[in-house]
Amino acid sequence: MGIFPPILQQLAHLFHEELKGNLVGIYLHGSLAMGCFNPKKSDIDLLVIVKDKLDVATKKRIARKLVGIDGTLLNEGGIELSIVQEMYVTNFIYPTPFELHYSKLYRETYKTDEHYVCEGMEDPDLAAHIFVTYHRGVTLYGKPIRETFRPIDRQYYVRSIMYDLEDTLNEIVRSPVYYVLNLCRAWYFLKEGAVASKQEGGEWAKNKLPKTYKAIVQQCLDDYHGQTDHFRVPPKQLIEFARFMLKKINTLVEK
Repeated sequence: MGIFPPILQQLAHLFHEELKGNLVGIYLHGSLAMGCFNPKKSDIDLLVIVKDKLDVATKKRIARKLVGIDGTLLNEGGIELSIVQEMYVTNFIYPTPFELHYSKLYRETYKTDEHYVCEGMEDPDLAAHIFVTYHRGVTLYGKPIRETFRPIDRQYYVRSIMYDLEDTLNEIVRSPVYYVLNLCRAWYFLKEGAVASKQEGGEWAKNKLPKTYKAIVQQCLDDYHGQTDHFRVPPKQLIEFARFMLKKINTLVEK
C-alpha cells in the first residue's frame, strides 16, 4: 500500500482492521482511479468486497471511523463507498444489495446519530460502480479486480446511467457542473463505448457539440478544474442543454 496516498492507506487499514479474514478486497474507482481527481470537487470512490454479511456492531464501528476520517479531508465530496458481498459481484444482481453505504449525502446523519447505518438495501448505482471498477478500477488491497469481479452485461450499466440521469432537468440548475459533465459522460459511453470520467466525457463531448453548448461544457470543465470561481450559464440555457443531451442519449438507448 506504500504507493498510494496516505488517505487511501488509512482507509485500507480501517477495513483490514475491522473486517480481517472477511475482507476480499478494496477497490478504487472514479476520478482518483482515472487520474483526474480534483481535491475541491471530487469524492474518493471505493468498493469494499466481503465474503459474508456483517453484524450491526461492525457496521457501526466502521461508520464511526469513516466519519472521523471524512472530517479530516479537504475535498468537498469526501468519501463515497459501499460494502458488498462477494457473491453479488461474481453472480451479479440488479439492483445490487449492499451491506453498508457511506457518502456525503448521509454524512450529517452519521455524525448526529451514532446508531444510524445505511444498510441492507439495493442500489441501482452499484451497477455503474462495478462496471467502472472492472474496466478502470485500481486494487488497493486484496484479490486483483479480474479475479473478484465478473464482467456485467452492458444493459445494466446503461440502466444505472439512466437512473442517475432521472433528475437532470430538476437538478441541473442547482448542480450544473455535475449534471452537464455527467450527460457528456453518458453520451460518450453510448456513442463510443468509452468508460470515462466526467472530465473525459466533457473533453470528448465539447468537440462534438454546437458552439453554444460547447461553451457550456467548457465552463463546466473550467469550474471542475478550479480555473474559475464564477459560473455564468443562465438557467434557461442549462435546461435547453439538458433537453438536447437527453434527446441524444434516449435515441441511442432506444436503438
